[in-house]
Amino acid sequence: MNIKLRTVIFSKKVTIENVPIYSCSFCERTEVLAEVKPSLTSLIRDLGRHPDKQTVSFQEKDELAYLLSEAVKQERMNVPLELIVKERVNELLDMLLLAQSLNDLRWAEEIQHRLAQIAKNSIAT
Repeated sequence: MNIKLRTVIFSKKVTIENVPIYSCSFCERTEVLAEVKPSLTSLIRDLGRHPDKQTVSFQEKDELAYLLSEAVKQERMNVPLELIVKERVNELLDMLLLAQSLNDLRWAEEIQHRLAQIAKNSIAT
């Protein structure tokens, strides 16, 4: 099975872009990566039963989706995934320092959550 980024439509109104899925070209079966299912479920729960028509970039909600979307960009195709992860961790750590210096606890918690997603998925170098 291959990993691809797909668009998921929720409730015929919400377009969720760049959701990592497993795709089998042989049996044509697809399924959302287990590692991002909790984030996708949380996003859908937050949208509610009757969401407004909108487009959501899943990579803004889930760090694994962010890293995969970066890795498939044309200009980053030859950059090792380990380097993309390292750059992202450094970027998040810089943002965390800024959030802490501004005493923005909500932003700091969000950044810590993103760092935890990277650590949890064992994609950090």
